[in-house]
Amino acid sequence: MTAPLNFRPHPLSTMADGTIKQVNPFSGTEVWTVPGRGNRPIAKAVAHPQPLTDDMRTRADAFGSDRPLDTPPEKARMVRVGDNWEILRGLLPSELAGHPAEFRRVPNLFEIVSYDYWRDNYAYEPDPETQARMERYLADEEGREHVLAIVKTRLRASGRTEEADTLSEEELLGFAPTYFAGGHDVIIARRHYTDEATDTSGLASSGTLSPEEHAGFILFTVDAMRDLYERNRYAQYVVAFQNWLSAAGASFEHLHKQLVAIDEASVQTELEISRLRQNPNMYNEWGVDFSFQHNLVIAENDSAILTAGVGHRYPTLTLYSRSEVSEPWAQSEEDIRGMSDLLHAAHAAAGPHVACNEEWHHRPPGLDLPMPWRINIKWRVSTLAGFEGGTKIYVNTLSPIDVRDRVVPELYHLRDEGRIAPSIRIATECRAERNPLRYNPLLRL
Repeated sequence: MTAPLNFRPHPLSTMADGTIKQVNPFSGTEVWTVPGRGNRPIAKAVAHPQPLTDDMRTRADAFGSDRPLDTPPEKARMVRVGDNWEILRGLLPSELAGHPAEFRRVPNLFEIVSYDYWRDNYAYEPDPETQARMERYLADEEGREHVLAIVKTRLRASGRTEEADTLSEEELLGFAPTYFAGGHDVIIARRHYTDEATDTSGLASSGTLSPEEHAGFILFTVDAMRDLYERNRYAQYVVAFQNWLSAAGASFEHLHKQLVAIDEASVQTELEISRLRQNPNMYNEWGVDFSFQHNLVIAENDSAILTAGVGHRYPTLTLYSRSEVSEPWAQSEEDIRGMSDLLHAAHAAAGPHVACNEEWHHRPPGLDLPMPWRINIKWRVSTLAGFEGGTKIYVNTLSPIDVRDRVVPELYHLRDEGRIAPSIRIATECRAERNPLRYNPLLRL
């Protein structure tokens, strides 16, 4: 009898010489960790740090908090009102200074999937609310000039300088819907450097935020994901990710996340769906239960569980939501906060000088199977080479055990210092219960 595709009797095995072989139970990716390669430092210090000036803190790049008109018109901003968060949408340029933002949501100047893609392939048009917001912005003199400047910047950067210089104002404004109704957004944090930084090595990362600030970051990102789905009926999936530092693909070393609406589920999602149909409980069995059995659970709280990932091309931490609700935007604020606290702790443990990708995975709308919200944090500490390309076997310098042993002591230290949420349970404090992810309704009967 042929074993089901998701059946992996040995996702993690150690050879006699110490080589650790891994097979990701969800993707089938094969990874080897060779002895002696995991002791190297993974953080890369900033080269030639320079003393900071006040101007550098707020104007270091186009994402700087004092340069709001260097990005396309904001869709929304997250502000603090007392002890609460509030999302303000569609402000005019003259209104920005009166509502200081902790996080801003703006269209990406260079989209992966453009507005033209949706318009030309699906006859997509802005919804009435978006259309009204665009018209209000263009009716404002400063708003109109802002949009014209952004369109010209994009044309020149795309090698279309002649068009930028010769097109009429009305022709230039024909590009405006791209920056109001597009499906590729950026969530930008306020700080470029930490408040305590004295030189350019003091970058503000996810882990340098307070747990409360990070919760606002995640709530705002989840809201943006919901909004993109609701405003584009043709979006089949919204990809959410974070590239931190240039080695992980970041154009700016300024904290930001990105969301991209696409018209099909990702290859990885489709593969996981096919395996989920054979085993609806696979995220418990091959994700969290397997991690408990092999002492790879790093931390948990009542809403989420953080593990050392198995079978990834880069050293990886995997975070699972315990919620019964598959969609992040439909979860309770308490459950979202629990995910945020563990995600923040994972970044804090790595530190601000480790390049990493943060990849969000969730159930595509309309899928008839439950699927937990989960996030991978991948440390970009190695470079794929010819061996990997030729064999599709990936050499990962750190095994899941190495990842666990690096992160757990840091979490204890951070918790003792009050820099991560005190509700986090670490390593042996975690409760080794079976099927702790509640997404599978069969387990709730």
